[in-house]
Amino acid sequence: MTEKVDRSKLIIPAVAPLYEGLSCIAYPLMRVVVGGFLVPHGMQKLFGAFGGGGIEGTTAGFAKMGLEPAPLLAVLAGGTEFFGGILILLGLFTRVAAAGAVILLLVAAIHVHYANGFFAGKGGYEFALLWAVMAFYVFVRGGGHCSIDRKIGKEF
Repeated sequence: MTEKVDRSKLIIPAVAPLYEGLSCIAYPLMRVVVGGFLVPHGMQKLFGAFGGGGIEGTTAGFAKMGLEPAPLLAVLAGGTEFFGGILILLGLFTRVAAAGAVILLLVAAIHVHYANGFFAGKGGYEFALLWAVMAFYVFVRGGGHCSIDRKIGKEF
């Protein structure tokens, strides 16, 4: 779905075809990246992949941070990232999965990272908040034109 660009408002009107041509892939690309980036984090929490702690390590880490009931929250967090990420990537039940991701990422930003300040390099909330806002945009926009939601003709 190509969006028309008002050339009269562009400083360089000759770039309008580039913007118009890329408009059809910009949102699907963002949705796929948001979902795709969540999946490996879920794999760390659920399966211990990529150096993660698995359920046991995630549970212990959550308990240490005061997130209780830690075993349940570890499964919910890992499941939201892994299964929710796959759903966002595919554009299936997109808004439900994105809502879960927004909640998860806001909890991470506030409860886990806020005390460390803004910058992610120092363990701050910058990165988690950025991803929460991107997931919020996916929640608001839904699956979009390149999604299973659109193919089945129903969305939440």
